[in-house]
Amino acid sequence: MLKEKINKIEFIDLQAQRLSVSNLISEAIEGVLAHGGYIFGPEVKKLEEELQAYTQAEDAITCSNGTDALRLLLLAYNIGPGDAVFVPTFTFASTAEVIAQANATPVFVDICPHTFNMDIASLEEAYAKLDKNLKPKGIIAVDLFGLPADYSKLNDFAESHQLWLIADAAQSFGGSINGKRVGTLAASTTTSFFPSKPLACYGDGGAIFTNDKELGELIRSLRNHGCGKHRYDHIHIGLNSRLDTIQAAILLEKLKIFPAELKRRQEIANRYANALKEVVQIPIPAKDVHHAWGLYTIACHPQQREDLINTLQAKGIPSNVYYRKPLHLQPAYQHFPRAGAQLKNAELACYKVLSLPMHPYLLDDQVDFICEQVINALS
Repeated sequence: MLKEKINKIEFIDLQAQRLSVSNLISEAIEGVLAHGGYIFGPEVKKLEEELQAYTQAEDAITCSNGTDALRLLLLAYNIGPGDAVFVPTFTFASTAEVIAQANATPVFVDICPHTFNMDIASLEEAYAKLDKNLKPKGIIAVDLFGLPADYSKLNDFAESHQLWLIADAAQSFGGSINGKRVGTLAASTTTSFFPSKPLACYGDGGAIFTNDKELGELIRSLRNHGCGKHRYDHIHIGLNSRLDTIQAAILLEKLKIFPAELKRRQEIANRYANALKEVVQIPIPAKDVHHAWGLYTIACHPQQREDLINTLQAKGIPSNVYYRKPLHLQPAYQHFPRAGAQLKNAELACYKVLSLPMHPYLLDDQVDFICEQVINALS
């Protein structure tokens, strides 16, 4: 039996979760089919209310995906040519993509080697070296792998330099610092409900959180073609970025089990840490920080990583590298400014990091088997 379970290790097990809530999800979808409100149906409003209550943000606005959540905020902040926005280079392309698409300039910042999140010293360097033809407007911090960034320092920096701050929490929904949940750690926060995220739908989805009610109302207009009081009253140039009602219905059911899933993610992370702490660099959040464990990412010697990947694969254990190349070295982004000629921590991380299976339906025996294979491969 143990061998059978071990042979079925999934990197992210969406089917196990689906089976656990299958009947509830089916009923939720049938409810939408019955009332027929596929766009802005009642489940969308209810989900926004539930998300607002969960995060304790003043407002929660859903949209079609996590990238559009960022894009909508940049539209609301009126970002355009000549504007500079600071972003970490060690992240998925969407963080910088939306800036470039607004004809603004992403400025790449290095990461802290221990958290993989934006490094304040590198941010200060990037700000000080910024071309005089560019106007610094804001910061998009990323909570990489589910770990909230250092928002105490980031908020101080943003305030002292009159910049806005967006928390890109695509991987960290459910995390917190000092009891304050993701969604309230920065003036504005975005998240993604992509199927692999901690809270996920069965397609694309996203949300924006803010304590600025006026900003929230502007985003509600922008996500729906810039509409005003009625459908054909256009007061802004906006997007078509509405969350489908069926996805909202699915998320409402998944939100009910989300706290239990977060607890299980933490148990799995603890089990990984206890077994691997002497073998590889493991993520260790500060005492007041709650990691959402969107991914469990270790770091090992660059010369060992590919052998470790192959060893795990041979044992039926999936793994992934996020990310093999930082954005400032990607062909599409290498011409944009950066904090220094090299962003050494990010460049080195690309050769060291490896994400192991992480989802709430991993069994203890499976986690132990994964750890055993990691230890054997690196011994």
